[in-house]
Amino acid sequence: MTLVIRDQLVCPPTWFLSYRDLTLYCHVFLRLNIVLESEDADTYYRWIKPRGGMDFIEDIIRPGTEPGVHLDFARHYPDTIITDRIAPENVHWLVASIRSLAA
Repeated sequence: MTLVIRDQLVCPPTWFLSYRDLTLYCHVFLRLNIVLESEDADTYYRWIKPRGGMDFIEDIIRPGTEPGVHLDFARHYPDTIITDRIAPENVHWLVASIRSLAA
């Protein structure tokens, strides 16, 4: 199963450490393939690579090219979890939501 994270969710107001926690947990414990969905891959790659944000991300893809569980700010696809940020107060809810959709 694939977890597709929208590119805008890696920027503030997202807490970068919470983003790393979420991708680590989903990669190691849920055994999900994680990709970042972006129209501007180079810009986001340069933003997250030095901070360790690509450690559990397999690829950066164009929007709409990969099926799976989507983590997005709006419902663009079925099986979408809607959030405006990844932060300490919602990481547990996001993990539970991802786990239930990926099962």
